[in-house]
Amino acid sequence: MEDTPGSNPQSLRFTEKLKSWLSCSWTYLCLIWFGMVLIMIYVLWSPLKLQESLTSASVFLNTLTPKFYVALTGTSSLISGLILIFEWWYFRKYGTSFIEQVSVSHLRPLLGGVESSSTTGLFSSVNGEAEPRPSVSECKVWRNPLNLFRGAEYNRYTWVTGKEPLTYYDMNLSAQDHQTFFTGDTQQLRPEDAVMQKAWRERNPQARIRAAYQAIKINHECAAAYVLLAEEEATTITEAERLFKKALSFAGKDINLLVYIKRRLAMCARKLGRIKEAVKMMRELMKEFPLLGMLNIHENLLEALLELQAYADVQAVLSKYDDISLPKSATICYTSALLKARAVSDKFSPEAASRRGLSTAEMNAVEAIHRAVEFNPHVPKYLLEMKSLILPPEHILKRGDSEAVAYAFFHLQHWKRAEGALNLLHCTWEGTFRIIPYPLEKGHLFYPYPGCTETADRELLPSFHEVSVYPKKELPFFILFTAGLCSFTAMLAMLTHQFPELMGIFAKAVSNANSICVRIWVLVFN
Repeated sequence: MEDTPGSNPQSLRFTEKLKSWLSCSWTYLCLIWFGMVLIMIYVLWSPLKLQESLTSASVFLNTLTPKFYVALTGTSSLISGLILIFEWWYFRKYGTSFIEQVSVSHLRPLLGGVESSSTTGLFSSVNGEAEPRPSVSECKVWRNPLNLFRGAEYNRYTWVTGKEPLTYYDMNLSAQDHQTFFTGDTQQLRPEDAVMQKAWRERNPQARIRAAYQAIKINHECAAAYVLLAEEEATTITEAERLFKKALSFAGKDINLLVYIKRRLAMCARKLGRIKEAVKMMRELMKEFPLLGMLNIHENLLEALLELQAYADVQAVLSKYDDISLPKSATICYTSALLKARAVSDKFSPEAASRRGLSTAEMNAVEAIHRAVEFNPHVPKYLLEMKSLILPPEHILKRGDSEAVAYAFFHLQHWKRAEGALNLLHCTWEGTFRIIPYPLEKGHLFYPYPGCTETADRELLPSFHEVSVYPKKELPFFILFTAGLCSFTAMLAMLTHQFPELMGIFAKAVSNANSICVRIWVLVFN
């Protein structure tokens, strides 16, 4: 097969060289273009009667009344104000300037531009190898280990408040997860599996429930159908637990179904107050399926152990999973900080610490808090109740606001139970930002903070929630420019309306100055 032109290495190299040459020589091309414009003006000065045109324009400007200038400046202020309002709305919704985005998208490819080093550089991985910086498309979204039940928890919130706690993007990710977990090999689908595969894709909850009953009608031992009913139709945790037990009896040897159902049964026991039973079930599940660490069952175990106040067991779990070679999470980092803070927080006093300095244990606790805050800087505002909590989404982005909401929703009570822990957090968490190098591309204890979290969090969290953004973005240039233009033209319109004679004199002075410039221009060219 012949290579296509687009895949020819020589063609690609030529294209790259051409773009590089255009990018480097753009300044010189602009100067050449400006010189050609001056030459054209000089050559066409007499044929086009430019001198007479400029003179007549100057006379016309001198005859304009102040009302014209009021209308002109007022219209300019209105248009720039409308642009400012649109730019501000777009920035609040999408985190970027519309004009800047369009300019970059359409002009940068023409100019041969590339992404800045702040977003495409390399950084060292844990094993010392170079890895590319994560782009927006590479921000991995994880299943929330402690996600709530739709029927028994999310839907009840909707009934009370009339607000939807889950976004369509979040629910679509869950549908994809369920299809992957429960439908198995698509080449050997049973009739009830085909029905369930369609059921997970349904956007309407009632349509999903009807499809589950249809699958049960085809085969009353369809475990996946009972899972769907437990998740979405059951209005209480007790009813959900009953349906999950029924699904477990029909799960057979399907590992995906077994792990999912047993985990949800353990979560039901935790929510119903049978915490020791829940801990036992989670430990057995982790022992039975040790290779499924990516499901983060240990985070469910940590939360249950904290509820039991079994801090020694919590430390034992952390010693296994808080390892430099394993991926981190807010649960791991903040639970480690909580244990170290708990050891000193009951006697901690900022005044005493400032006089005598920090002890070794207090220093360890502060360093653990700084480490946790660097990993996810959004969490402290929720723990300190500086920002209102919402129901956590079904998927989270590590180091993002969605992960902070999910962590604080379940762990705020554990921080409150440790006397003085929140006080120590309040006194020390902001010190983290003095440690993190600026610019943030360098990182400190972790990889540099990714720039794609805001976009993903806006997709995962409901619109009524104000997404926390870190690092704070500066206002785009075009918002500042349109704000200045709107203010300036509005001021001119107001002054022209209030002091028409004075502003008329000012306009005529500007017009006379323009006339003088025209005469000088004519003398130069003649």
